[in-house]
Amino acid sequence: MIRYAKPTTVDEALALLGEARWRILAGGTDFYPAQGAKPFRDNVLDINGLAMLRGIAQTEDHWLIGARTTWTDLVRHPLPAAFDALKQAAREVGSVQIQNVASIAGNLCNASPAADGVPALLVLDAEVELRSVATVRHRPLEKFILGNRRTELQPGEMVTAIRVPKQAATGTSAFEKLGARRYLVISIAMAAARLIIEDGIVANAAVAVGSCSVVARRLSGVEAALRGLPVNDSLVAAIQSAAMDELSPIDDVRGSAEYRRDAAREIVVRAVLGAAGHASDDKAVAA
Repeated sequence: MIRYAKPTTVDEALALLGEARWRILAGGTDFYPAQGAKPFRDNVLDINGLAMLRGIAQTEDHWLIGARTTWTDLVRHPLPAAFDALKQAAREVGSVQIQNVASIAGNLCNASPAADGVPALLVLDAEVELRSVATVRHRPLEKFILGNRRTELQPGEMVTAIRVPKQAATGTSAFEKLGARRYLVISIAMAAARLIIEDGIVANAAVAVGSCSVVARRLSGVEAALRGLPVNDSLVAAIQSAAMDELSPIDDVRGSAEYRRDAAREIVVRAVLGAAGHASDDKAVAA
């Protein structure tokens, strides 16, 4: 028999997860399209009654984003400038109606290579909080998403929060997305950048690209090339020549692998310039 449950406490939800296999239903914006017209064959655990998993708070060391926090919640919450890329990504998640109900944790657990929230969370060194009846563990986001539709989530576990270390919530950031049209589009490529600028020099940089590999990736070569540079045209030149070995784009209906490689370099430039406070020129930078 197919079961449906809507717990009212996290402990109740974890107890249910510990006794059987369930599909977790949060916002439902990916859940129902994936189900299509097929009959339900899995137990459904509806966590929309867990108010304690929605919202943004601070501890001494972290910013905590509850698993059920929506993209609209995120956009409206006052956060440091380091979160600007994440807020910009939030505005790109489907339509406003989807942003009002889709959960941030659901975006991660769906594990699409084109998940809009992932690059911006990667540049914040985000961690995923996983709970079961027996344990609580924290995994870096880059290790939580294993591949297309695959995560490290174990039977009996659920994501309860995303944690951002306060030491990573510094500097300024920006997000760029390339799609076939302006709204309601799956990314061809996207990039997020976070810079710490001291006396006009890039003291540290974090750069990530999505939709150009099976999971979104930080670009260590680009980050290293940017450190120590003055905030001027040298940033563009450094990105043009930096290695992007982490990327392995594919050919699909949205674009060829070659196009994605060129586009990734271009939007990385735009994201970095945006994080540095300089609007990029639509004409380009990637040669």
